[in-house]
Amino acid sequence: MTAAQECGGAGRVPAVPLRHGAGIIVIDKPRGPSSHQVAAWVGKMLGCPVGHAGTLDPQVSGILLVMLGNAVRLAPLLLKHDKEYVCLMRLHKEVDRQRIDAVTAEFSGRIYQRPPRKSAVKRLLRIRTIKKLEILDVQGRLVLFRVECDAGTYIRSLCHHMGLALGTGAHMQELRRTRSGAFDEKCMHTLHALQDACCDAADGDRTALDTMVISVNAAVPDLPAVTVRDTAIDALCHGAALAGVGVIHCDEFRKDQIVTVLSQKREFIGLGKALASSASWKPGTPGLLVAMTTVFMAPGTYPRGWKKHSRPEPAGSAQAKG
Repeated sequence: MTAAQECGGAGRVPAVPLRHGAGIIVIDKPRGPSSHQVAAWVGKMLGCPVGHAGTLDPQVSGILLVMLGNAVRLAPLLLKHDKEYVCLMRLHKEVDRQRIDAVTAEFSGRIYQRPPRKSAVKRLLRIRTIKKLEILDVQGRLVLFRVECDAGTYIRSLCHHMGLALGTGAHMQELRRTRSGAFDEKCMHTLHALQDACCDAADGDRTALDTMVISVNAAVPDLPAVTVRDTAIDALCHGAALAGVGVIHCDEFRKDQIVTVLSQKREFIGLGKALASSASWKPGTPGLLVAMTTVFMAPGTYPRGWKKHSRPEPAGSAQAKG
């Protein structure tokens, strides 16, 4: 039985709800199904809304970040992750290894790309950065390489352009994503492993499943953190901006940078945009510091520490009542 048949089949295991209602799971997407299908199977197993960050073509395998519950709000950040791939490229004629190495070096750095005709986005010219391009092996016309690149880099186009530079032509034969941001192959779980974990959870043992699901806070480890007082949390959950008097501690950050906002217990409250740099103020000083952009914690989780001021009566209202 294939992963698609087992995980997509109805009635095998009842949906197992998430413990905290949100999270990220790193799936080892197999070749064959689309990214949308894989995410839908995960959502069916866990009984929650899902989304995925960084679409992989059906014949491409590897890391697929599946966002669970309201973690889909992280999509704008996760989509910007740098990526790493291992690619098998087929040349249309054999070429000397030294020539391959020389051309490979020319494709490091900033390159121009136009999305392939089969892509789902507009075919506008774009600039992407190839951070590292390493030839792993060459056997005849087959070239195996590893590439670290910006989000939105088309490896199929990269193979085509490398083939043109070599004067032989080339195409992508096989591709696997091995890293997305801070998530690498050590974090991945197969659909079968997730299904087994759901079976165990349905029987009362959630150990494996809870280990697979990454918390929303852990999904953005590279963002600076701001720790706030308990009395400020409920106001933030209602969309208020964070003032300096509500801050206990913070990492270094620049103005306009996205930051994570945490409670003193390291609970994830949400994301915000810095209104000033961390170097321009000290915790406890007045003035607005962070404008909340995405709130994950539900209002009422912490008691309200703010007061709603009543509106003053308009002038002359007392005489009007009389």
